[in-house]
Amino acid sequence: MASRKQQRIDPNRVERTQLPADLEDDVRIPKEARATTAAPKSNGRSGKPGGRPPTAKKVRKARPRDWIAGARLRTLPLSIAPVILGTAAAHTDIAPWAWWRIALALAVSVFLQIGVNFANDYSDGVRGTDKFRLGPSRLTGSGAAKPRTVLTVALVFFGLAGIAGLILVIHIGQYWLLIVGAVCIVAAYFYTGGKRPYGYYGLGELFVFVFFGLVATAGTTYVQLGHVNFESWLGGVCIGLIACAVLMVNNIRDLPQDKLAGKRTLAVLLGNRAARIVFALFILLPFVALAFFALLYTDAYFTYFVLLVAIPAALIGLTGKTPPELITALQLTSLTALLFAIGLGFGLVW
Repeated sequence: MASRKQQRIDPNRVERTQLPADLEDDVRIPKEARATTAAPKSNGRSGKPGGRPPTAKKVRKARPRDWIAGARLRTLPLSIAPVILGTAAAHTDIAPWAWWRIALALAVSVFLQIGVNFANDYSDGVRGTDKFRLGPSRLTGSGAAKPRTVLTVALVFFGLAGIAGLILVIHIGQYWLLIVGAVCIVAAYFYTGGKRPYGYYGLGELFVFVFFGLVATAGTTYVQLGHVNFESWLGGVCIGLIACAVLMVNNIRDLPQDKLAGKRTLAVLLGNRAARIVFALFILLPFVALAFFALLYTDAYFTYFVLLVAIPAALIGLTGKTPPELITALQLTSLTALLFAIGLGFGLVW
């Protein structure tokens, strides 16, 4: 009979071959564990000052495609649509086609949009909001990029928007527009940045409506026409509402996580059901306003074909339960903004 000393098994030196045959398929001892089982207990550190704990998950550094994803290209229709519609509104008064002014206005809008996206990535990441995120990972929150680097990229795009705006202002000689541009950049940063970001208090939709709806559309018209007509203001309202719909459906997708993070978006304040109803109103109300354009401009009727995209987006937003469904609604809503601007723009000009 084996002695008691021989029967004692050191658990730190158990190998896979000592496991019962019926458990071999269910129990897997990682190579790392087998290599360190005989080692003394670790204090959770690597043994080097500032080193990574042995069990810590390594984070892959951001690659170019990650930075492109961080720019959130699916949101760019929100910056392109008001420029299209503002340009079309300017030409209802038979303004000359000043392509360089159109290009500069587009640059301001697109660079500002990308800057907002990177600024949100930075602010949500350092604030810890993204630790509850279930959707695509962010640069800052995932640790793929240093917060300072993401902030720098955001400031670069804000700077590019400022440069394009400055060139435009110098050429048209309306220097008071510099104040409008500065307000746009400040509002873009403090959407989720600063100690009390207004995007965390249900005011995100108001920012989107004012700056990516009214200001972007009317501003585009003004730099080409020298004043803002009624078509531009009403077009800005339409695009602003669709932009609000994009933000709303995005926040509906993140509603449970935003609650945990203490981010009180309008979707969180309204609740799931009411937020979905408001989203549907945001995306469909512009087609009510479209009736005014259709009375004055015959070809504006063609814009109603965009309902073939808007109605499915509204239905998915009302009934979708999974993040992929709501992402589809978001993509369709962004497409609605672009198609609405193109269709109505065509109706106004031709």
